[in-house]
Amino acid sequence: MGVTCAGLALSAVLLWAGSAAVWYRGGPDVSGAPPVELTGAQAAPWLGGTALLALAGVAGVVATGGVLRRLVGVLLGLVGLGVAGFGLRAQFGGPPGELRGPAEVTVAPLLAVAGGLVLLAVGIVVVLRERGLARLGARYAAPGERRVQRDPDRTAWDELDEGRDPTADPPAVPPGDPGDDPGDGPRSAAV
Repeated sequence: MGVTCAGLALSAVLLWAGSAAVWYRGGPDVSGAPPVELTGAQAAPWLGGTALLALAGVAGVVATGGVLRRLVGVLLGLVGLGVAGFGLRAQFGGPPGELRGPAEVTVAPLLAVAGGLVLLAVGIVVVLRERGLARLGARYAAPGERRVQRDPDRTAWDELDEGRDPTADPPAVPPGDPGDDPGDGPRSAAV
């Protein structure tokens, strides 16, 4: 569970860094306009929201179980695949048409690719290893799934209710030996 949550946090950091970094630089054109820079947030406005989705995935993976947790894993994997594909297209497909003059692509889209691949990997792990991940509220599982420790205070009250002194040590009597309990024999006459 810790590795899964750490992977989601790493993915969120990479996606956020990718949205804040400059993806494209456009040089001045013939008209003398100043150079233009496009950040990841300008090229893909949804990238910051995807970073928040990765963080929300931590809560989704921790708070759910079974089929619902697997669905969270599928969602995270699909989003990661889409982000990685978009980042690869941005990295190797060239700058967008709105940049004037000569333009260059920085390596910043690769941050989005890395974040998407980590998100995809976490989604796959959640889907395949869901049974091995810890569950929230496993302490309250149905009886028979695990032995529940009794509260010592409640045990003491139960002993009192049954007429036994919970503070008295049990007699050290070997099994099967009736012992020398004074209450076992005939009562002696009061003097």
